[in-house]
Amino acid sequence: MNRPSKRTPEEMRPVSLERGVAKHAEGSCLIKFGDTHVLCTASLEERVPPWLRGQNRGWVTAEYGMLPRATHDRMRRESSAGKQSGRTQEIQRLIGRSLRAVVDLGALGERQISVDCDVIQADGGTRTASITGAWVALHDCLKWMEARDMVKTDKVLKDHIAAISCGIYEGTPVADLDYIEDSSADTDANFVMTGKGGIVEIQGTAEGEPFSEEELGQLMGLAKQSISKLVELQKLTVL
Repeated sequence: MNRPSKRTPEEMRPVSLERGVAKHAEGSCLIKFGDTHVLCTASLEERVPPWLRGQNRGWVTAEYGMLPRATHDRMRRESSAGKQSGRTQEIQRLIGRSLRAVVDLGALGERQISVDCDVIQADGGTRTASITGAWVALHDCLKWMEARDMVKTDKVLKDHIAAISCGIYEGTPVADLDYIEDSSADTDANFVMTGKGGIVEIQGTAEGEPFSEEELGQLMGLAKQSISKLVELQKLTVL
């Protein structure tokens, strides 16, 4: 099996994390997975959703979107259509759930951090890149708050969170699918895990033939290896 990118089955695309790319946001990160580029910004809001008021707990939420020319052909802005697609809603809920899995909402206090993930360029794996970059933006937002004696970052942020797509391409389990692989994969899956190896979410779909438990285990092994590398990159980035 030869991947179109010439990568080995376990090889990810080149990944970079650049902090402080948005002047006005409390935290920001531009993440690149090869040709997939996502701008993640974290904004502090001194309010919480109405159903959380008076509970002395905070909230972390996320929004996700793609710029019209992030893809090969121009997409219409969802704001022009008047509503978000089901895909967009699913992805932003996944990002929010993933971040909240490693946040102590009680330690955050009655505040909300909104993380926006805007896809500048898409070549597969936009949701997993968004989660990985969003953690860095969230971390830097909390550091901004800590500098103003609002929180202690290590009390609020309990662990790292990162994500990767894996799949079965031409019968072989591979890590970090790009668009060409994703669009023709036999199976594709997204894995979200913490720095300690805890599983937050697994999304897996057979596009044709069902996949076996053994194949799922192989994909899980690739995901753990990849996410471990991503967490190390996060650690180096926020030093």
